[in-house]
Amino acid sequence: MANRSRPEAVLFDFGGVFLDSPFAAVRAFGEQAGIPDDGVMELVFGRYDADTDHPWHRLERGEIDLATTRQEILDLSQAAGYRIDLFDAFATLVRAGIRDEMVAVAREVRDAGLKSAIVTNNVREFGESWRAMLPVDELFDAIVDSHEIGLRKPDPRIFELALERLGGVAPSRAVFLDDFEGNVAAAERLGMHGILVDHDDWIRAVERLRALLSGASETPL
Repeated sequence: MANRSRPEAVLFDFGGVFLDSPFAAVRAFGEQAGIPDDGVMELVFGRYDADTDHPWHRLERGEIDLATTRQEILDLSQAAGYRIDLFDAFATLVRAGIRDEMVAVAREVRDAGLKSAIVTNNVREFGESWRAMLPVDELFDAIVDSHEIGLRKPDPRIFELALERLGGVAPSRAVFLDDFEGNVAAAERLGMHGILVDHDDWIRAVERLRALLSGASETPL
């Protein structure tokens, strides 16, 4: 699309971009528990490329709390013949570290004079802990957290709100990084440039972003 080569803003997901993917953690849990990949993902996250009344979706929109979600997903899994406790499914994320190279490129975005934001599907109970992992005030002009606004990706309104908070950046002048293909596709449908962050090769997304931004300022990133 026109002007995509010279972006004004970069929008980052959090989990799966700056931190190991929660999807990968749940898949690993399912493998250990003998639950088929599609089954464990559907039970924990529902159809993630849609907005439904699945407990996880309601949690991310701030409609229910984590304790209620944990119980409802446990009930869903037991009805399907399994036992999924969210705390067990996400255990590996507690030990995961921040991806320093992704933080470095986020800092380079700001140093180049571009605007930046986090657009995350997240939950109230994780708010203080995930923000403490990053120097958010240094790196980002805006934080758009799904549970605070009652919207979650892939709803296009969450991207539109983020661009509005960045001063009305046009979608064609924005880049979005996420580890879920459906969210990247939703951003691209608005006209944004999407970069999918692969769990097993996330550094490639850093390289793609640097290459894309190399013409965005007089000093290439």
